[in-house]
Amino acid sequence: MPAETLRYEREPARRVFAAELREATHHFKDGEDEKSPTYVLLPTGERCNRVLFIGSMTHKEKKGEQNVFYSVRVADPTGTFFVNASSFQQEAMTQVSKIDPPAFVAVVGKPNVYEAPDGRVFVSVRAESVTVVDKEMRNRWVLDAAEQTLKRIEAYGQTPDSQRAQERYNADMATYKRMVYEALTQITL
Repeated sequence: MPAETLRYEREPARRVFAAELREATHHFKDGEDEKSPTYVLLPTGERCNRVLFIGSMTHKEKKGEQNVFYSVRVADPTGTFFVNASSFQQEAMTQVSKIDPPAFVAVVGKPNVYEAPDGRVFVSVRAESVTVVDKEMRNRWVLDAAEQTLKRIEAYGQTPDSQRAQERYNADMATYKRMVYEALTQITL
């Protein structure tokens, strides 16, 4: 009988706007072993351990001397993503090093929640991939992220993760609907 092999399935990257990810302060592990994925729970009720967003890279700063990394800001129609690209993801760091702001970029990465000693919570993204894209691609992403957000809002309270979100956040789904509407109004041809 053949030995069973463990298959690694990569988590899908969730399309999420900056304004929602910024509010996603609850994180948890799904499992007990060290390889178990860590998730961020979106206020609209979906877990994610990878995100995909497209926006305008507005700022890039190289930091560190021995452990070099880049700190990047990417703006979408709802706010700003804070992105780090380090030697842990060499490909992303190399990609970022070659991009000069302002530029539209697509970023795939892992959200990270950090709680400061004073209790403030910061959400950033550890980049896995950063690619220059055009305005048309950014507009398509806004449409896609809007659709995915509205689907989460529609299912709110009907799935285990969205029920968990109801317990953890005091989220008003009307606020997220307005966010989607405002993002859609910013698409230009």
